[in-house]
Amino acid sequence: MCFIRSMKKEKTEIAQHCHEHIRGIRDTMSLLDGKWKTLIISHLYFMGKMRFMDLKRQVEGIASKTLSKELKDLEMNRLITRTQNNTMPVSVDYELTDFGKSLHEIIDAMGTWGIRYRAQILT
Repeated sequence: MCFIRSMKKEKTEIAQHCHEHIRGIRDTMSLLDGKWKTLIISHLYFMGKMRFMDLKRQVEGIASKTLSKELKDLEMNRLITRTQNNTMPVSVDYELTDFGKSLHEIIDAMGTWGIRYRAQILT
């Protein structure tokens, strides 16, 4: 149980373990904030290492500038790695880190829920 009712009606306290769990949810939401990050991570999760233009083609509707910004954020948060290749012209690969790959349970759960939801609303 996550809440503890006090004797006063206006005060409800939350158990420490639940407070920590909610803080973890807030941190996760902050990390994956926005329209695009989860989609970018999902494509890298399912397809593996990808180049910038391949990602841009796969993530429908994203602008190059937005993709670049989101990739920088994901790299800064250690969810992806950026590898610049010694090719002409220079190419860059993006790949999930082990920490980024650990999001697989969240990605799988979101996909499963979304499939069930779509089936529910279309029937």
